[in-house]
Amino acid sequence: MTDQPPRRRPSTPPRSGGRPASTNARGGKATRAGAPRAGSGSGIADQRTVRPMGPRRDAPAEPVVPPDVTGAELDRSVRAELRSLSKANAEMVGRHLVMIARLLTDDPQTAYAHAMAAQRRAGRIAVVREAVGVAAYHAGLWAEALSELRAARRMSGSSHLLALMADAERGLGRPERALELAASDEAKGLATAERVELALVVSGARRDLGQPEAAVLALQLPELTATQTHAFTPRLRYGYAAALLAAGREDEALRWFALAAESDHDGVTDADERLAQLTGLQIVDLLDDDDDSDDDGSGVDGNDDDGSGDDDSDDDGSGVDDGDDDGGEDDPPQQ
Repeated sequence: MTDQPPRRRPSTPPRSGGRPASTNARGGKATRAGAPRAGSGSGIADQRTVRPMGPRRDAPAEPVVPPDVTGAELDRSVRAELRSLSKANAEMVGRHLVMIARLLTDDPQTAYAHAMAAQRRAGRIAVVREAVGVAAYHAGLWAEALSELRAARRMSGSSHLLALMADAERGLGRPERALELAASDEAKGLATAERVELALVVSGARRDLGQPEAAVLALQLPELTATQTHAFTPRLRYGYAAALLAAGREDEALRWFALAAESDHDGVTDADERLAQLTGLQIVDLLDDDDDSDDDGSGVDGNDDDGSGDDDSDDDGSGVDDGDDDGGEDDPPQQ
């Protein structure tokens, strides 16, 4: 659901009817009046009889973790949460968490595989459930993401990922529920960056509901026009420009796409490309131009013997793409 930025409960499943079995005063299993007790010669089988076990299913193979990943890369607060595990298990879970962060943008499916491996090892740790939720979100597994993020919120008491939960509701086709989350008491206590992320989701939900002007209003925050820029500034300006464009206010949208591009030093948005599309400009890669000019520089005089200079100068083009270090969370909401 991002153009903008999972849960199996570990407790014993309830018995039939969803209600736990009652116990008598002596700790034994209570029986209903008139019902013969198991083992009393009534011929009724004892419900606690051990059933023959089938073949044991092996756990899925864990994704490979490179030897240079140790888990020490994690924040101290995260490592502290893992201390309830054995030392060996905590180390392995930590290494999987590092891999999630590394792969989240470029390979979300493998990041999710690492998340599930961590969950199987430490499903009762809040930070692990949160990581599973984030990985599922980036993999487009909206229901799983919502379930895991809810579990993490219950375990930790923190609502800092409320924007992801709301956006997962959008992914499931429930923009109304996204708006309900945004209006909840939990949303009132969010930090500034988290509040901006939630506003981006609200704007997207309004567009989902066919309310383009309300989508514009949702992003008219003080941070939009603040002189001081932050990490969220390019995304906020981009989202506002997209909302203006959806509302048919193209001239204003052009201005805000330009402002988004101006503040986007790390390339977290494609504001420059959107601006070029809307104005009919063509973006020229200056690095490619430099390579072409270094080939022979004399192509106009017709003295190009074999053209091999072009092949030598074009190594592989990979140097231009430094990779997108955005966690997906930092993309603007879908248009």
